[in-house]
Amino acid sequence: MKTLVKVFSAICLFATSFSFAQENVTTTPMKYTDSNKGKFYIYWGGNRGYYTNSDITFRGADYDFTIKDVKAEDRPKGWHVDYINPGRMTIPQTNFRLGYFISDKYNISLGLDHMKYVMRQDQVVDIDGYYPNKGTYGETVLGEPGKVNLTDDFLTFEHTDGLNYINFEINRVDDISKIFGIRNTDKVQINFTEGVGFGVVLPKTNTKLLNKERYDEFHVAGLGASAKAGLNVTFFKHFFVQAELKGGYINMYDVRTTSDKADKAMHNFWFGETVIAFGGIFRL
Repeated sequence: MKTLVKVFSAICLFATSFSFAQENVTTTPMKYTDSNKGKFYIYWGGNRGYYTNSDITFRGADYDFTIKDVKAEDRPKGWHVDYINPGRMTIPQTNFRLGYFISDKYNISLGLDHMKYVMRQDQVVDIDGYYPNKGTYGETVLGEPGKVNLTDDFLTFEHTDGLNYINFEINRVDDISKIFGIRNTDKVQINFTEGVGFGVVLPKTNTKLLNKERYDEFHVAGLGASAKAGLNVTFFKHFFVQAELKGGYINMYDVRTTSDKADKAMHNFWFGETVIAFGGIFRL
């Protein structure tokens, strides 16, 4: 009988302890920022672009030549109201992304990196190949038959409307708030994010080539792949600013240069971006 009482007492004690533990768990509220699965996010921002030198081939019915080791740069607008002006938002170098968290740490997203690529004018480069009316564009370099000066009359070559990289990404996000001594992440949360992406390049290329008629339409000109890392600071659960370093490779194998479909350019290069974006994160 004493043994039965002891067993019964032990069971009661265990049940009481278990109920108390359960009560403690359930009375500790879960923060909104403790879980990301099922959340959507959207952001808008600006970028600076950086490009490696590239060999660019121009090909048409009466010409086929390659200019080598060509330098190019972006065309930044700086801090400007156009970034938030609905009628002019696509003019600066911008970044847009819409994403969805498939788990607490991983999200998938679709975005547009609107970069600008501008070939530097009046640079002297090596050239191979042939083209009509050689020497009439002010491009020849005295005593250097294998070189040309990239004058405005000979060639202008810009992806300024723009170097549009439409890409799909998969990203990982890690909360590193504890490193900075932050406990209430529903007020301020700091995350480290990294990811990889791939996509198509849809430029509207501005080219003046050998006095031919300019082509001015969007055209799928190539493919790209990229990787990035960034720091995200979220305020009051829903609003964030994100800084990213992004780099990748672009192969443009079919750039329209004139109104004649036979005319095209080809080049490939590595690119880099620095991005500052502002956005929101929420559950539907």
